[in-house]
Amino acid sequence: MSEEFARQGHQITMMVASPDQPQPWLLEEWRGVQVLRLKTPRTKDIDYVRRTLGEFLMPHAMWRNLQQSPLAGQQWDGVVWYSPSIFLGPMVQRMKRASRCRSYLIIRDIFPEWAVDMGLMGRGLPYRFFKVIANQQYAVADAIGIQTPGNGVYFQEWQKQSGRSLEVLQNWLTRAPDAGCTIDVQQTPLTGRKIFVYAGNMGIAQGMGVLIDLAERLRHRADIGFLFVGRGSDADKLKRMAAERQLDNVVFFGEIDPDEIPGLYAQCDIGLVALDPRHKTHNIPGKFLSYMHSGLPVLACVNDGNDLVNLIQTEQVGSVSSRPDAAVLAAQAEALLEQLETDAGMSQRCTQLADRLFSSEAAVRQVVASLQA
Repeated sequence: MSEEFARQGHQITMMVASPDQPQPWLLEEWRGVQVLRLKTPRTKDIDYVRRTLGEFLMPHAMWRNLQQSPLAGQQWDGVVWYSPSIFLGPMVQRMKRASRCRSYLIIRDIFPEWAVDMGLMGRGLPYRFFKVIANQQYAVADAIGIQTPGNGVYFQEWQKQSGRSLEVLQNWLTRAPDAGCTIDVQQTPLTGRKIFVYAGNMGIAQGMGVLIDLAERLRHRADIGFLFVGRGSDADKLKRMAAERQLDNVVFFGEIDPDEIPGLYAQCDIGLVALDPRHKTHNIPGKFLSYMHSGLPVLACVNDGNDLVNLIQTEQVGSVSSRPDAAVLAAQAEALLEQLETDAGMSQRCTQLADRLFSSEAAVRQVVASLQA
């Protein structure tokens, strides 16, 4: 999105929380975008209590270090920020107040609601704390872009205040060239097989155990393999599950550079999407977009009622189930492979859908129009 802002002629500064750098700020130029890296407390790969404290302190550290940078007196025409994290409200509020400008919040996870749906927390004190923080960032926003129409129900009260705008802002991705990949599927035990690939976060929200169940269900198919690439809180658990079941049709790799993703997908046949069935919010994962841009049809297992179900079915870009049942998914996987043999237009439908709905160009124009309203 930042690259597209610059391509459309806007002067963009991207502020990045950078816990690992020693200095308070670092100003760089990246692909036509000015990047200001601001030192903050650590928020990744630590326990939940320290992560919460780090995220709570993050916007205050960012503001303090911004004031020490060459951009301390900069006047902004607009502020755009992305959630998660839900903690950036104080930073945005100070920037808005100093520049008297509008702001646009891009919502991609509705937290803490999804955590309650997943059974990760009740509606006690932790929930109330996070809800206050989330409401604080909503209050700072002049406009909010949600992923799908179904998420509008969470913002009915917010919309009632004059001057606020709620709209659907589709996820976006710019199609990237195949620049190669450090992962060579032909050098793995999956060589010669039809590859189902999952690339991205492997966490609680994804509910990926069903994908290991799927691999076990299809272990008799010597022509099918499953490739999992990424990291996350459940990554080690999933690897143990595959090892304990002695699945020779499953291979894991760690996280790779995003520039390598097109090269990875060029070696694969079908993209996998998984969302825990306990979700009640609507979510179109970024990996779905990356599959579409690469012309990969999808096999998806998502929560019941998710807008993604209708999208996949209407656009005929794969197969989807709202039941976390490995037997159902196995039948769909085999049927999808058979369809790929006869449906020459499926890959093209994927890329056409990506270009029509999920382009960074359209997303930037929509955000700019809102900031100028």
